[in-house]
Amino acid sequence: MTVKPAILIVEDETALIAMLRYNFEREGFRVLEANDGEEAIMSVAENKPDLILLDWMLPHLSGIDLCRQLRRGTPTRDIPIIIVTARGEEADRIRGLNTGADDYVTKPFSPQELIARVRAVLRRSRPALGDATLTHGGLVMDLSAHRVRRNEREVHLGPTEFRLLRHFMEHPGRVFSREQLLDTVWGRDVEVELRTVDVHIRRLRQALNKAGETDAIRTVRSAGYALAEEKKTH
Repeated sequence: MTVKPAILIVEDETALIAMLRYNFEREGFRVLEANDGEEAIMSVAENKPDLILLDWMLPHLSGIDLCRQLRRGTPTRDIPIIIVTARGEEADRIRGLNTGADDYVTKPFSPQELIARVRAVLRRSRPALGDATLTHGGLVMDLSAHRVRRNEREVHLGPTEFRLLRHFMEHPGRVFSREQLLDTVWGRDVEVELRTVDVHIRRLRQALNKAGETDAIRTVRSAGYALAEEKKTH
């Protein structure tokens, strides 16, 4: 079993969306869709896609403006974006990349080439996707079996602690504020106090850390939490 990456297709051509959906789902992706910029913003907030395929020429809000807006927002600035457009001039390509796009594909294109470009961007941005096992030092997380081990020892986690650890392991080294963790792990629509994050971080630490082991979770003063660097013991 592999983790299905979620791709948000922002495109106003219904036939093109249907073709892309068919090809991406056949390759094991989960496909979300939006027909304009406003709908895309709502979808990103609700679903947190792993990558966005973004048409340049959209009604109401252009793909370039949407890309710029997503890059300014803290929860969305790291989502990979590939601009897909009929505008093939070098100046347009440079403008798109300078706006913050990770890649730029001109129409018409081969679906297989686009899928290959998507996989390449995902490998660079989130190498954990497509692998059912996440590892970090002595930590091993089996996503399909929902099991965690640290230094060959079984670790028992509740559902929220499991999601917290998974988020940290998918972004090793990155520091996340309490607000960011609430949005990502609990969901933006859930009414939860900030201190709830601290409670679950404490439970996660209690489960992960045993005598003689370094703290697996790093607290960064005035910033938040991150996965600590860890060398696997032998």
